[in-house]
Amino acid sequence: MKPILAELLTIGDEILYGQIVDTNSQWMSVELDKVGIKVIRKTSVGDVESEILTAFAEAEKRADIILITGGLGPTSDDLTKPLLANYFNCELKLHAEALEELSAFFKSRGRELTETNKQQAYLPTCCTKITNAIGTAPGMWFERNGKVFMSMPGVPHEMKKMMTEQVIPRLKEKFRMPAIVHKVIRTIGIGESIIADKISAWEKALPPHIKLAYLPGIGEVKLRLTGTGSDESSIKSDVEELTKKVMPLINDYVYGFDNETIEEAIGRMLRERNLTIAIAESCTGGYVSHLITSVPGSSHYFHGSMIPYDYEIKMRQLGVKPEVLEQHGAVSEPTIIEMANIVRAKFNTDIGVATSGIAGPGGATPEKPVGLVWIAYSDKHQTVTRKLQLSTERLLNIKAASIALLNLIRLSLPN
Repeated sequence: MKPILAELLTIGDEILYGQIVDTNSQWMSVELDKVGIKVIRKTSVGDVESEILTAFAEAEKRADIILITGGLGPTSDDLTKPLLANYFNCELKLHAEALEELSAFFKSRGRELTETNKQQAYLPTCCTKITNAIGTAPGMWFERNGKVFMSMPGVPHEMKKMMTEQVIPRLKEKFRMPAIVHKVIRTIGIGESIIADKISAWEKALPPHIKLAYLPGIGEVKLRLTGTGSDESSIKSDVEELTKKVMPLINDYVYGFDNETIEEAIGRMLRERNLTIAIAESCTGGYVSHLITSVPGSSHYFHGSMIPYDYEIKMRQLGVKPEVLEQHGAVSEPTIIEMANIVRAKFNTDIGVATSGIAGPGGATPEKPVGLVWIAYSDKHQTVTRKLQLSTERLLNIKAASIALLNLIRLSLPN
């Protein structure tokens, strides 16, 4: 089955200047994927007539569907509407229904419809008006040579409502969509190249209708299987069978599937085992606790945390022995063991975990460089530590150490 291809075009200098973030394209890509439309390109264009027209022409060559956001306001810098009229060789005229809707919108809010606002009721005569139920700028649907151009407001909540209730249903009527099935296998504690070597033979044997993508992140690699075809149930069956075949090769590194995050996986494992946890964070500054508590229902297993960031606080408030700190320093295996054991006892939990390190950019010594982090896990049966040598970037070190600690919890939990 021929794939249906879409290109997303955002218009406005404010996007190129970085004054606003284009969240529309990401949301639209997800929604289009759900109905079997493949986004092949996302383009941002400033408020320059020639560049916008060029973008229209190039997108029309590549895609079946061109979805445009932005540039529909009533002021002189909003160019999308007149340029679409130019591109499709028709004129702008006052649209009676659009004017009626616009007048009702302003009246409902106790505001006067000015001549400037009235400009939004002028539409290209060659388009189909798409009602904006919660805003003032109508959408515009154009068709030519079997292809669709759809122009929508750049305001996210207006665009989303228009897409969900009107545009996607129209696209499903216009095009015969192939089925697209995704399966994400989430791995942690293994690099992209290493996992690629482990599954090389399996990957080479994938059938043509199923593709594999590697999606690396901080401490994690997601493997995304994408199957396409006309029979959704058959594709799902193929993807699940391939997942079963690859699991023996990577099982030790897999913590979940699809949208499950590592913090959600840890929460699930703790609840299944009826275990509780407390955290002592130094270099991560509460980030691990933030991840743990971002999961709904975390109060069932998370008792609390301490952030003994200061040397003195580690002794006075947490209770690390002065001689341990004096002899080994705050960033050391003996100290991290003390921290994990003590926080477990203080909070009366089954598990205590801890972090201590040099996030940077300062605070390093030749023996203890920036990026040196110790993490620890403690329960009544064992205490496990890991020494990490991370990067020179502070925020990256905080996140990487936090992910590493969550993985240490995963690996150390009793069965």
